[in-house]
Amino acid sequence: MTVLPVFVIGQAPRPDLAAEIAAAAPGLPIAMRGALDGMTRDEIGAIPPRDGADTLFTMLPSGEAVSISKSGVTARMKAMLAATDGPVLLACTGAFKGLPDRPGLVQPSAVLNGMAEALLPRGRLGLFVPLPEQAATLGASRARDGLSITVLPLRPHADAATRAAAMAAMAQQKPDLVLLDCISYTRADKAAAVAAMGCPVLLSVAVAARAAACLLPEV
Repeated sequence: MTVLPVFVIGQAPRPDLAAEIAAAAPGLPIAMRGALDGMTRDEIGAIPPRDGADTLFTMLPSGEAVSISKSGVTARMKAMLAATDGPVLLACTGAFKGLPDRPGLVQPSAVLNGMAEALLPRGRLGLFVPLPEQAATLGASRARDGLSITVLPLRPHADAATRAAAMAAMAQQKPDLVLLDCISYTRADKAAAVAAMGCPVLLSVAVAARAAACLLPEV
C-alpha cells in the first residue's frame, strides 16, 4: 500500500496530528517528517519570526506550542521535497512561496481557498487563526470580492473556557462559513464551532488529509 509522506513544519512525531488524519481518512498510511527534525530546543528558539507575515505556529512532540520563522521552515521544506517523489501533504495552512512547483504537492492553503470559494461565493467568512499577530496576514490571504471576513485568534489546544469564549465572539458576527485555519485544530474545535454557530465549519486537517488521500491509488 502506498504511504503518504506528511511534512510538518515543526518536528515529528505528532501523535495529535496523526490521530486527526486517521479520523479524517481511515486506513490512510502516513510517514511523518518534520522540517525541524534533529534540532535542539535552543536551535528552534534561534529561528524566531521576523514579523507577523513570517510567523508560523506549531506544536512540538512535547506538546509545547512555539512560533517559528516561515522563511526558515521554507528553506528546510525545499530540501525535503527535493528528496521525495510522489504525493506529499504539507501539514500547514500557511501559503508557502518558493517551494518546488510539482504535481502532487498538497498545500492546504490552496485547497481550503478553493473549497471556501465553492461553498461561499459571497457572504461572511469566519476565520480562526492561532495567534493575534497572524490575523492580518492570514485574513488577507483568504480575502476576495464579495466576502467579508472576521478573523479571531484561538490557540490550538486551548482550554475549554478559552475556546468557548472565542466561539461566542465569532457567533456574534453570524458567519455563513467558518474556517479553522491551522492544521493543529481538532475535531473538538470543530464540534464547538458547529454548536456555537450552526453553520458549516471546515477543519483544515480533515480537508487536507482527504484531498491528499485522493492522490493515492484506490485499494
